[in-house]
Amino acid sequence: MQSARVSIICLCYNHARFVEEAIDSVLQQTYDNIELIVVDDASRDNSVAIIREKLRSMPEAVFIPLPENIGNCRAFNRGLAHATGDYIIDLAADDVLLPGRVAEGVKALQAQGVTYGLNFTDAEWIDDAGRLLHLHSQRFPHAKVPQGDVYLPLITRYFICSPSMMFTRLLIDSLGGYDESLSYEDFDLWMRGARAFRFCYIPHVLVRKRVVMGSLAKKQFTRDDRQRYTTYRVCEKILEMNRTRAEQRALHQRIGYEMKQCLKVLDVGLVFRYMRLRSRNRAQHHPG
Repeated sequence: MQSARVSIICLCYNHARFVEEAIDSVLQQTYDNIELIVVDDASRDNSVAIIREKLRSMPEAVFIPLPENIGNCRAFNRGLAHATGDYIIDLAADDVLLPGRVAEGVKALQAQGVTYGLNFTDAEWIDDAGRLLHLHSQRFPHAKVPQGDVYLPLITRYFICSPSMMFTRLLIDSLGGYDESLSYEDFDLWMRGARAFRFCYIPHVLVRKRVVMGSLAKKQFTRDDRQRYTTYRVCEKILEMNRTRAEQRALHQRIGYEMKQCLKVLDVGLVFRYMRLRSRNRAQHHPG
């Protein structure tokens, strides 16, 4: 197991308060063959100075300070271009890996074989100060978490904690990296990845996800936000990838949910887009 290389791409944007802890969590892994790549997306705080000082004694680590802010998806792809690992972890600089995360992920994926492209785990949700808010499994109990072919359930419901993901180089290369036209990556990665690969779950807390004021997750509830349009774009992709009537019905359900979210913030333009997408979905004909 130790022969497999794992690339951890740590993305930082104004995370001066947290980035040292994130890097330390990589150094504290029980697994040895790890490559650390830190990408700073033109932070406006003193993140770059903290990262440089932290990596001073780690000449093997790669640091990519970007001159201008380009967003999560593009910044990750810049790091991915330098990655040499068989497995990849996308680590936000405000999240934390527990010491066994890498070893457990490699073990799980190697046990399943090449048809499996992504591993995810339970997680602790923490606040700015690192205090426990709740476990991810309190909302999504272990017994109800799908594994294997998860394409259909992923259309209709969220159950993966994004920071807990480890995926294979084969999966991310097959997708051409993150879609740089999108403002966030996980929904698109899940759907395109699950169409071609199986996913496996570890029912143990192996990461800590931090909830920070001003985070992307909070911004999705504001009006005219690009994240909602990204969700719409992914739904368009799902329409093109669907193969069965069950998947068609699941997309219909998802579209209805997203329309309600848009109406909450009076995003009428996107509601009309979803209405047209729903009509296209109804017109699709699937044999299964």
